[in-house]
Amino acid sequence: MKSPKILIYDIETSPNLAYVWGKWQQNVIAFEKQRELLCYAYKWLGDRKVQYNTKESRANDKALVRSLANLLNEADIVVAHNGDEFDRKVLKARMLYWNMDPLKINCSVDTKKAAKSYFSFNGNSLADLCEYLGIGKKAHTPGFDMWLGCIRDNPRSWAQMVHYNKRDVVLLEKLYKRLQPWVENHPNIAKILLKDSNRQCPICLSEKVIKNGVRATSAAVTQRWDCLSCGKKFTTRMGK
Repeated sequence: MKSPKILIYDIETSPNLAYVWGKWQQNVIAFEKQRELLCYAYKWLGDRKVQYNTKESRANDKALVRSLANLLNEADIVVAHNGDEFDRKVLKARMLYWNMDPLKINCSVDTKKAAKSYFSFNGNSLADLCEYLGIGKKAHTPGFDMWLGCIRDNPRSWAQMVHYNKRDVVLLEKLYKRLQPWVENHPNIAKILLKDSNRQCPICLSEKVIKNGVRATSAAVTQRWDCLSCGKKFTTRMGK
């Protein structure tokens, strides 16, 4: 059975370099250099290997930006934590800077947005959610020194950064799988694959589904379904 291409990814950027008069709550006098893409890690859902690409030893991030844009254009669904507000927008800003063509409009699942929309957690960061759900912990870093080392092209810092970036993708995939049945507005995978979704789960494509009553609104009556494979609850329109 054909599967949709679901891309799970995470980016890391350099900090902005600017002039300020002091250390606390300062206005920026002037930018010396705005942030660039440092690296990204990714995996296709179902693949075992996490892959990555970096700006290491490159003069600029143009090639890195183009390669990530190509990956997103290849995907049917993209998954990132705070991806709608950060990762995708940062990428598009760098694409515009390099005068590239716009991204394809993807179906997106932002796990941070899903966590905030459907639950009430005390913290919605990737670290907080993964710790609360027993998924795992983020990789330890030496802090800002790691970013500074990458800017200075220190091999040890780059190795730490890649490990940190790849670990985030591993955690992100686990978080996505836990949240997936709960995300009510998750893209309908069955429809992406142009399949009849009336008697199969729109997420895992299982045909092990059972009816669970109907839901009546002022506009229509829909059939409720339960997926016995992944637990997804979904509805389909009923005939007149």
